[in-house]
Amino acid sequence: MSLRDKKIVLGVTGSIAAYKAATLVRLLVKEGAQVKVILTEAAQGFITPLTLSTLSKNPVLSAFSNNETGEWNNHVELGLWADAMLIAPASAHTIAKCANGIADNLLVATYLSARCPVFFAPAMDLDMYKHPNTLSNLEKLVSYGNSIINAEYGELASGLVGEGRLAEPEHIVYELRRHFLQKPVLKSKKVLITAGPTQEPIDPVRFISNHSSGKMGFAIAEAFYMAGADVTVVSGPVAIQAPAGIKVEKVFSAQQMFEAVEKHFSESHIVILAAAVADYTPMHVADKKIKKKEDVFNIELTKTVDIAATLGKQKQNRQLIVGFALETDNELENAKGKLERKNFDFIVLNSLQDKGAGFRYDTNKIKILDKEGNQYDFDLKPKQEVAEDILNIVLEKLS
Repeated sequence: MSLRDKKIVLGVTGSIAAYKAATLVRLLVKEGAQVKVILTEAAQGFITPLTLSTLSKNPVLSAFSNNETGEWNNHVELGLWADAMLIAPASAHTIAKCANGIADNLLVATYLSARCPVFFAPAMDLDMYKHPNTLSNLEKLVSYGNSIINAEYGELASGLVGEGRLAEPEHIVYELRRHFLQKPVLKSKKVLITAGPTQEPIDPVRFISNHSSGKMGFAIAEAFYMAGADVTVVSGPVAIQAPAGIKVEKVFSAQQMFEAVEKHFSESHIVILAAAVADYTPMHVADKKIKKKEDVFNIELTKTVDIAATLGKQKQNRQLIVGFALETDNELENAKGKLERKNFDFIVLNSLQDKGAGFRYDTNKIKILDKEGNQYDFDLKPKQEVAEDILNIVLEKLS
């Protein structure tokens, strides 16, 4: 687990969303993290210290000292103890205090003492969230090197609907996990990935397509995103929701995919072509639904643009391209030919002869070939693990 033995200070502030802190603590502990909670005075009106103490297995702190025993809650020690500090929910009040260094409570004093990465997960009504003061304070926090886990869209406690909801605890833990998984070599690297099938229209209701689900492409996108890359996915029609930090551009036809990819290609450092792009498209598209009349009906097809070959010709020395080959026969020979013709750095080969590999499955079995003649063979495994294998090969190349 990426959070195992990580020391997390969780600050909980006065927001109705404070009740989600219980789930957040439970998830962090389940990930193997050690959690110490600081509750502001206002937060205790929404959730009790006993609840969070029970879940975190640590005393919950709220004041600089214990009035009964005189024991000092050392904010400096807390700030130095943590591998990461998370303030969730972060109210507009606490955000303003942290941005301006107003250390009148234990939480803000600990924040100012922390030498670890600090994450703020705002929660407030939409007008407060979009107010220039709040936006300015959030910008200040980012300028100091902190990270913001953006509020999400939905129904708010006021009854209004919009941005301001605390990010779901699972999403917050996901962002923390990503922080600890990041690879320095991918910092500031832009990764462009294609995924899914294309659809080539015949008439307004019919199209030519294939069985690609997009699972492999999106698994690769998530692996690179978790490793710290700036990821953009150009995807054909799929039923997959990418994590919030991954940019997704949706297309339908091969021509649309080509245009979208070409738009992003020049600024991309790594390009992974995992989409199953149609090789042919109808020469003529009917403007009305074609009725079933003839016993035999012919559709004249023409080649689509070869996205991979076009990008291979445009490839710069600073760029790395990974292609895919799904084969049914002469697998290695065909993959090696494609690797050379299209100027790939790597090609990922999978065969429809392998049970459990290829379209629609949650698993895949691949070989990776590079242009130096190396071959890497992998067993059948979940596509998330296959994506990690591809990531590791690319990281080895970049290193």
